[in-house]
Amino acid sequence: MKKILHILLITFFSFTIISCAQINTLKDDLGSKYDDLSSGSDETTETASEAPTAITEGTRPLFVSVGSSGTIITSSNGVKWTRSSSGSKVKLRAVTYGNDAFVAVGFSGTILTSSDGNKWTKRKSGTKKHLGNVAFGNGTFVAVGNNGTVLTSPDATSWTKRRSRTKTSLYGVAYGNDTFVAAGNSGTIITSSDGNKWTKKKSGTSVEFNEVIYANDSFLAFGFKGVISTSSNGKSWTKIKSGTRMGLLGGTHGDSTFIAVGNAGNIITSPDGKKWTKSKVGTKKHLRGVTYGDGRFVMVGNAGTILTSLEATTWKKSKSGTSRHLRRVFFKLIK
Repeated sequence: MKKILHILLITFFSFTIISCAQINTLKDDLGSKYDDLSSGSDETTETASEAPTAITEGTRPLFVSVGSSGTIITSSNGVKWTRSSSGSKVKLRAVTYGNDAFVAVGFSGTILTSSDGNKWTKRKSGTKKHLGNVAFGNGTFVAVGNNGTVLTSPDATSWTKRRSRTKTSLYGVAYGNDTFVAAGNSGTIITSSDGNKWTKKKSGTSVEFNEVIYANDSFLAFGFKGVISTSSNGKSWTKIKSGTRMGLLGGTHGDSTFIAVGNAGNIITSPDGKKWTKSKVGTKKHLRGVTYGDGRFVMVGNAGTILTSLEATTWKKSKSGTSRHLRRVFFKLIK
């Protein structure tokens, strides 16, 4: 009898442990789906009168954010946003500015251009590969994407395929120190002086990079598991302790502050790009892009999330006018 009771007790506790594990897993899955789909508000709303204005004569500030289903929204202050007609329904992944034109890139080789951020024109890219990012430097646009895709253009209208020397998908690209740097899956980093000829470099990690930026005379590549690698010239890379294991999806520099954003509302800041500190922004939404302009930091993410801050410590929510996922945000003073 005692033996039977012993067996029953073991069975009961085993069932309890398995059930708890299943409940916790289900909770995590639901939380992830909620984060992806919810458009509910969980932050306070910021008024448009709080930020300083620093506009050069003959120019005006403009924030542009792009996202899923061809979503493009613009703002003069990062607080009040207006929907633009992109003429596309594909996922847009990134946006930049150069030669008096905004350029947005996305899935299925989509490239869109605009002179003012409002009216957009579709361009022929010559590829159906998903494009993950785009940058401008030295008079050249460089777009990168899946399977090592690299495209270049002097005017954002005519695009040419380039040999990247990698088949790995690329998700980030930046220009600085007379060098283009592209980064992506499996810790891949490639560099080029002109966007045409590329060389593969050792990053010291096999973790996927989601973004690369150039600021304060250094490149910084941000990736999953909190990975950050830095380089002064794009050739030699060093890993830096970020203080987080959460995925980092975007980064920027402004007002003497580096910011990296990522999964589940994760944000870290640094004064020099070397020593990083965790910060709280009051949201669990995935944050995917961040920029700085006109005295204000602006972050974008899932379910139309937009957060702004004047000093990178206190963050407030702005109404984006969309529940679509926002992937990147870019700032530029335009004529």
